[in-house]
Amino acid sequence: MTYEEFWSPVLLSLRVALTAGAFAFSVAAVTAWWMAGRRFRGKTLLETLMMLPLVLPPTVIGFLLLLVLGRESVTGRMLETIFSQSPVFTWWAAVIAAGVVSFPLIYQTVKTGLEGVEGELEEAARTMGAGEWQVFRFVTLPLAWRSLVTAAILGLARGLGEFGATLMVAGNIPGRTQTVPTAIYLAVDAGNWVLAAAWAGTIISISFLLLALGGRLARGN
Repeated sequence: MTYEEFWSPVLLSLRVALTAGAFAFSVAAVTAWWMAGRRFRGKTLLETLMMLPLVLPPTVIGFLLLLVLGRESVTGRMLETIFSQSPVFTWWAAVIAAGVVSFPLIYQTVKTGLEGVEGELEEAARTMGAGEWQVFRFVTLPLAWRSLVTAAILGLARGLGEFGATLMVAGNIPGRTQTVPTAIYLAVDAGNWVLAAAWAGTIISISFLLLALGGRLARGN
């Protein structure tokens, strides 16, 4: 195996995780900010649905994504018309899969951080004439930034390790959709334990550094 062939799944995994993490974090952060501190009928049901990808088997997530993105679905046909190809078995399918499984972890971490901000401080800013954006920018964000950064790091680490859903909707095409987890699966299946160990060591090292950074930020030192 060449140098390029070894690093191709690693670089693709990082590309997928970073892209998925950015999208998932944007949606999860806005959703958590809107949901934090609010009470309305159906909130528990809505949050339960959003948290499901955290506990469902990845193959179930992959199956549901195939139903939504496949050529037989309305969404799949619409995306194929817009982008001239189906997203299934492309690297974008891997991004979607990683984003879906990362979303609940990011959402819960951000929501916990936002709810930890003293409401009295936000209310004091409002009584002084600050709008909601100003309250968020100058009060909430400075007090909750560690939780937001931690959420982004955890989402990135979760997307980096996604396997089951990715395999079902993106496949395992070398150079196109093969991420490190799927590459390890293929290497083990082929009996190449040395190569599998090398890839495993690489992703363990990256994940360890991400989690260590997240833990350091969470402790504030």
